[in-house]
Amino acid sequence: MPETLLEQHAAALRLFGERVRAVADGQWGAPTPCTEWTVRDLVNHVTGEQLWTVPLVTEGRTVAEVGDALSGDLLGGDPAGAWERAAAAARAAFAAPGALERTVVLSYGPTRAAAYCAELTADCVVHAWDLSRGIGADDRLPDGLVEFSLKEVMPYADGLAASGLFAAPLEVPAGADAQTRLLALLGRRG
Repeated sequence: MPETLLEQHAAALRLFGERVRAVADGQWGAPTPCTEWTVRDLVNHVTGEQLWTVPLVTEGRTVAEVGDALSGDLLGGDPAGAWERAAAAARAAFAAPGALERTVVLSYGPTRAAAYCAELTADCVVHAWDLSRGIGADDRLPDGLVEFSLKEVMPYADGLAASGLFAAPLEVPAGADAQTRLLALLGRRG
C-alpha cells in the first residue's frame, strides 16, 4: 500500500491510466455514472484536473489567471497519450522540492498544495470507478486508495451535493465495505 501522499497520488494516476488504456475505440461515447458525461468527457475532465497542477503549483498562478486555457477538448486524437502527458506533468509538479508546502489559489480560495494533491487523488480514484463502469471493466478499487479517499472525502462530504457537482449521498447499508461507503458518500451506488 502506498504510504506517502505522493505515492498515493501516483497510484491513483496509474489506476486511472490503466482504465484509460482499456477504453476500446467504440466506447468513447458510452455513458458513465456521471450522468452528464460520456467516457470521453470523463477522461477529458480528469485529464484537465491534472493539467491544472502545473500553472497552480509550479507557476503559482491563480484559477482566474489561467482562465479558460484548460477548457474544451484536451484529448485531441490521442486520449491515452493526452492522459499520460497530463499525469506525468502532475506527478512532476507535486514531486518538486517544496511543492507540497506551497499554497495554491483554487476557485474556493488559498489551499495548501498537499491538500490539493489529496483532493485530486481521491477524485481520480472515484473517477476510475466511474470509468470502469462506463467501459464495463472490473470496478473494484485498491483497498489502500479507497481508505485514503474515504478519509479525504468524509470531512467535506456533506457539502459536496450542495455544490451541484455531486449527487446527494446515499444511505449506506449496515456492514458495507469501504468502497461502498466511499461511493455512497458521493451519490454513487456500487
